[in-house]
Amino acid sequence: MQDAVERATRQVDTSLNLIAGRLGLDHDRVLFGRFGIPVMARYLDQRQQQKLGAMSAQERDKLLFWFAQSGMWGRYSGSTESALDRDLGMLAGESGGLDQLLDELRQWHGGLRAEPEHFGGWSLGARFYPVLYLLTRMGEARDWGSGLPLKASLHGELSRLEVHHIFPKSQLYKKGYKRREVNALANFCFLTKDTNLDISDKLPQRYFPQVEKLHPGALASQWIPEDERLWKADHYLDFLEARKELLAKELNKRMQELLHGDKRWLKERAPLEQVTLEPRPSDEDEEAAELQTLSEWMASNALPKGQRDYECIDEATGERIGVFDLAWPKGVQEGLSTPVVVLLNEEEALVAAASEVGFKVFRTIGRFRKYVEREVLSG
Repeated sequence: MQDAVERATRQVDTSLNLIAGRLGLDHDRVLFGRFGIPVMARYLDQRQQQKLGAMSAQERDKLLFWFAQSGMWGRYSGSTESALDRDLGMLAGESGGLDQLLDELRQWHGGLRAEPEHFGGWSLGARFYPVLYLLTRMGEARDWGSGLPLKASLHGELSRLEVHHIFPKSQLYKKGYKRREVNALANFCFLTKDTNLDISDKLPQRYFPQVEKLHPGALASQWIPEDERLWKADHYLDFLEARKELLAKELNKRMQELLHGDKRWLKERAPLEQVTLEPRPSDEDEEAAELQTLSEWMASNALPKGQRDYECIDEATGERIGVFDLAWPKGVQEGLSTPVVVLLNEEEALVAAASEVGFKVFRTIGRFRKYVEREVLSG
């Protein structure tokens, strides 16, 4: 048992180093597909037990290709134990290996090629949010302030990567765009903190020309459409569609690089009915009305109405956690109760992030009202 734990620890550590070093997923919030790590560790341990020596670059990248693909398509988001048992079984015996894992993944999902629709999510909880970070770290993305590549080797307090809204939220809300559109994944990019602060709430049509003048090619390196007409807020939705095309093309390119010329695994187009990745509210206007009714109910009970679309920042790190539907960051009884938040139809990653920074999370309005009635109004 002690030997097994030591071996597992060593191979998990190796797996994390491979994922950070080659894929650029270098911190907890972008480490998706975590249940793929035990499979990676088992594969690495089997190689070591069989005394196969050091992995070639091709084998290493193929293993990372499998890890990234299993994370992107949510291989372990359903029946985790069943999928994990099946994949570990693929490694057993003389015929077991990476090809078997990839065959299983392709047959289960129906294809491994990215399409623009896969970047159609919204919020920091979108499944492809870590993929955008992967592309930024793995590719040739450059900062718009310094022009430097956004590699993990950057140092300095203001060099940490932050999520940047390409079209600023405040300007889009003024134009009447909805929250789901404003916080679309295709409106996100990563920049250094210094650059993010400098751009502030400027519209692309104002700051893009300056970026291109100072650092030619920096916009294209972050998959910005060349058509300047799309840099205007009135054409924002067209901008999103064009950028999704560029992101999908880049992702397929980077995945193909991991295969070192082996084109078998990226031939098929994934059926769209199988890859609807982001849960959507059935009616966003209805959701907004429910939240407004909740705020009014709170006010009728002499309690704070809460903050709509609350942008949460981790005070310890300065990182932007995400946008919460309705939040009471100081509690429903300010200073006397814990911070609480109502998150409707949000990804699990955003729910977990809110919990990690101290919020008590409610997924339904009914449960939140019961909490208020029990903990506050009954006293």
